Amino acid sequence: MSFEGKMKAAFYEKQGSAAEVLKVQEIPIPLPGPGQVRVKIAVSGVNPSDIKTRTGFTGSMPFSRIIPHQDGAGVIDLVGEGVEESRINQRVWIYEAQYGKSDGSAAEYAIVEAHRAVLLPSDVNFEVGASLGVPALTAHYCLFADGDIKGKKILVQGGAGAVGEAAILLAKWAGAWVATTVRDIKDKQGVLSKGADLVIHLGSENVEDEIRMATQGTGVSKIVEVDLAANYDVDVRCLDNTGTISTYSVSSPEQTVPVGVLELIKRNVALRFAYVYTIPEEFKRKAVGDITNCLATGDYRPTIGNISLSAD
Repeated sequence: MSFEGKMKAAFYEKQGSAAEVLKVQEIPIPLPGPGQVRVKIAVSGVNPSDIKTRTGFTGSMPFSRIIPHQDGAGVIDLVGEGVEESRINQRVWIYEAQYGKSDGSAAEYAIVEAHRAVLLPSDVNFEVGASLGVPALTAHYCLFADGDIKGKKILVQGGAGAVGEAAILLAKWAGAWVATTVRDIKDKQGVLSKGADLVIHLGSENVEDEIRMATQGTGVSKIVEVDLAANYDVDVRCLDNTGTISTYSVSSPEQTVPVGVLELIKRNVALRFAYVYTIPEEFKRKAVGDITNCLATGDYRPTIGNISLSAD
């Protein structure tokens, strides 16, 4: 890779807690290769998968030095061979900036494949752009991998999380009825503001009873699940015939779930597993288009936490 000048970047050279291993130093600014663009990062988005890589949850160090973060937003300032120069100065959101390579978006500049730098509408700020990649792509696959959900009934387990909130926003944009669960009663109003039709507080309400009552006993057709091991039995009881559970997270690498096969067969229930980085490209292209349309209509309004890195 070729370089020019210096930039600030956050990186680690061994795995561990952020306080122990993260450094912020000046390193060379990379130049884009063929089919790539360079983005001047305004906001870098951090996700659980970034933390799991840093702490060793998903395996040992794949590179000797890692600049973390898959997601971000900013402005394209340079393009590589084969990329139209008209892309320079475009406001974009990026995804999978660090997947399969050492350097992500926790720096003043990031290099990504041109198709992973997606035009950000002029009225959408960089903070929203940096929150799209992992949460929105994951939620989209969980919701739409089996087709259109307009008019369907959806249960989102853990609606206050990043993927859960993305699932609520995208499902409502697509015309679905959405129920969700929260652990903290303080999160109830927040998920209601995102459009949820029913919010179930896990500390005081029974999920199955609430779902059966709200759906006149039929159950939901799809569940977006943050913790399959904890919620499997409840999920199965909340599903209608031919329903699908789509799960995207585990609390430990060794986690397993006992499955009552005969019951699932009798009810034609499907289990789907979603790992955002290996979702087939055709699904990602569809997701990017839908996310762009959802942004354009003003229906994608994620909750923004702290900004992890700014170029200013």
